[in-house]
Amino acid sequence: MFHKEGGKIILITVIMAVTMLLASDLLIVNFWIQKTIQVLALFLLIIVLQFFRNPKRETKNSDSHIIAPVDGKVVVIEEVFEPEYFKDKRLMVSIFMSPINVHVTRYALNGTVTYSKYHPGKYLVAWHPKASEENERTTVVIDNKRYGEIMYRQIAGALARRIINYATIGTTAIQGDDAGFIKFGSRVDLYFPLGTPIEVKLGQKAIGGITVLTKK
Repeated sequence: MFHKEGGKIILITVIMAVTMLLASDLLIVNFWIQKTIQVLALFLLIIVLQFFRNPKRETKNSDSHIIAPVDGKVVVIEEVFEPEYFKDKRLMVSIFMSPINVHVTRYALNGTVTYSKYHPGKYLVAWHPKASEENERTTVVIDNKRYGEIMYRQIAGALARRIINYATIGTTAIQGDDAGFIKFGSRVDLYFPLGTPIEVKLGQKAIGGITVLTKK
């Protein structure tokens, strides 16, 4: 199963791969050059297909917990000042996605979208300390009846050049549903009230739609 955002790119890549395979077979005489081109064509196709994969996840929908919105590695758990919306200190959890991770963004919790804003910006490496404030990003806040307002931020990385955000103000967020997509390496930051118990640890692998970040 592949994400709809990859449809055009997948089609173009398939056409390129088939063209390379046919051209190498018909026009290249040297055996090793021919096989090299064919391997490169198949490798390119496999890379694109794995990047846009969208595995079905059986999310346990509940207001008692908040789940990871993306696949990746937990790289930050710390108190920070959030200047855009809350304008106070929050507990931030950051999940870094490498190019080989699934890049679908899923809603981490149920609720109503109360804030959604796109910010153009730079393309610093996603783990850079200033990436959260200076890179291209989208900021979304969801109001949940148990947790109150929780923010998440999609952040573009050095390779990411397009962030897709489906969250619009006033819409209902359903935990585990598709909330967007980030093309190539990037990260997602989540902001919780201070004192929120966090269930994950630094360096832990998170699975979008499955891994519980906090519960109460």
